[in-house]
Amino acid sequence: MGELFTLIFKNPTINLLVFFYQFLNTLHIPGSFGFSIILLTVSIRVILHPFFKQQIDLSDKMNKAKPHLDELQKKHKDDKKKLQEEQLKLYKEMGINPASGCLFAIVQIPVFIALYQVLYSFFQNGKMSETIIQINKALYFPAMKIANIDTNFFGMNLAASPAMYAKYGYYYLLIPVITAILQYYQIALSTPQKNKPESGDQKKKSEDMQQMMSSQMKLIFPVMIGYFSYSLPVGLSLYWNIFSLFSIWQYRQKKK
Repeated sequence: MGELFTLIFKNPTINLLVFFYQFLNTLHIPGSFGFSIILLTVSIRVILHPFFKQQIDLSDKMNKAKPHLDELQKKHKDDKKKLQEEQLKLYKEMGINPASGCLFAIVQIPVFIALYQVLYSFFQNGKMSETIIQINKALYFPAMKIANIDTNFFGMNLAASPAMYAKYGYYYLLIPVITAILQYYQIALSTPQKNKPESGDQKKKSEDMQQMMSSQMKLIFPVMIGYFSYSLPVGLSLYWNIFSLFSIWQYRQKKK
């Protein structure tokens, strides 16, 4: 299983990242490794576009279904079983599969793990020479081989994590904060807007399970991603934040 994952995800990620790095180096662009991660992110984003489009379409359908769901909640507020049946019927009529909203996130997981393994191999302190050997073995073409990697990017060490702020600077702590905010904004744009409730009590009674999960995810997921970006190398946060900015831009374009 590990060899299959390396073959399908890790090695292609290594080759694409090194290709961008070598290309930018020939142009003598400062911070080539950081820009390589950005180009890699954009490439992955383009590859995953069909899944993202499906997520946007689901968000639009859920927004259109929201008034009907509210009516169903009022009509069957005392019969939870009937409410669930009518909700499922409405979802089917409108071509909505609530579970498909998770597909985009699930598809990202192996890609993110592959990128983490690749970047972590670059970022092992004191083992750069060994790492370069391993990276070069994974390259498809001998001409792509590298001798070293400069991990500095606009005054930040992409190999360091914000948890090492005492060594590198307190401004590193801005990274997980920015990451969490971007993630929250992305989720807020992708979830249906709720109508103003009649009262606090009625809101609690009418809120269905999907709405509750959506509300919790708006808070839990950004905090979780923020914690990861605090613990993991800045290079991974750069990937995640560019990915989020790309998604936010597309959501806003869709809603214009």
